[in-house]
Amino acid sequence: MDDCCAVVDLRQYTLHPGQRDTLIDIFDQHFVEGQEAAGMHIVGQFRDLDDPDRFVWIRGFEDMPARAAALNDFYYGPVWREHAAAANQTMVDSDNALLLKPLWLGDGYPGRDTFRPPVGAQVPASLVAGAVYHRGSPDDGFVEYFEDHVVPALTATGAKPIAVLETLVAENNFPALPLRDEVVLVWLARFADDAAYDEHRRRLAASAVWQRQVLPELVCRSAAPAQELRLRPSARSQLR
Repeated sequence: MDDCCAVVDLRQYTLHPGQRDTLIDIFDQHFVEGQEAAGMHIVGQFRDLDDPDRFVWIRGFEDMPARAAALNDFYYGPVWREHAAAANQTMVDSDNALLLKPLWLGDGYPGRDTFRPPVGAQVPASLVAGAVYHRGSPDDGFVEYFEDHVVPALTATGAKPIAVLETLVAENNFPALPLRDEVVLVWLARFADDAAYDEHRRRLAASAVWQRQVLPELVCRSAAPAQELRLRPSARSQLR
C-alpha cells in the first residue's frame, strides 16, 4: 500500500448554485500543489453527476500525526490565506467529510507518483462510481460480507472496485474541519466512459444474484440507505 494513503478524507461539499466550476478552477490551480507541498496527497476531485451543486474530493495522509501536521501547515499557511475567501464564497456546507482507512487499494488507485495533468488539461470522459454504505458498528461483519459476496457481484457486472475503504475510528486531530460521526464502508470503481458505466448498471439490474440475494442483504445490514456515487473527474484529478 502506498504510504500516502493509510488515512483518507472523503469530502463532499454543497455549493451555491452555479459555483462548482468556480471552486474547481480555484482548487485545480492553487489547492492541489498547495496541499501536496504541506504533505498531503490529493487523490481526486470530481463533479457529482447527480447533483450540480456538489463537489467531491479525496485526499490521503501517511498517518494520523501526518494528517494533523499537514492540515495545520496548509490551513494556516499562505496558499489558503490567499484563496480562502474566494473558495468559501462558493460553499453552503463543507462539513460532509468522512475519515477512512483503506481495506485494499487496487490497480488504478493513484499514488504520489501517478501522472497529474497540468492546468488547462481537458476534462476526461472517464467516470468514477461507487457507494457509501452506512453501518451499525465497526464489528458488524459488513466487511466480510462485502468481500465475499458484493465484490464478486460487482466484478461480474463490470465494476471491479479499485478501492474499498472503511471508517477509521480515531479522534479528529484537526477539529477546525468537522468529521461525520458514523461507521461506513466505501467502494470506488473506474469506468472508461458513461457507456461503460451504463452497461454495468444494465448488467447489475439483470443479475439475479444481485437482485435476489446481495442487494436485499445489503439493505438489511445497512443502518441507512446507501449513497451511490457517480463522479466525473476534474481535469487535474489523478483518480480518473
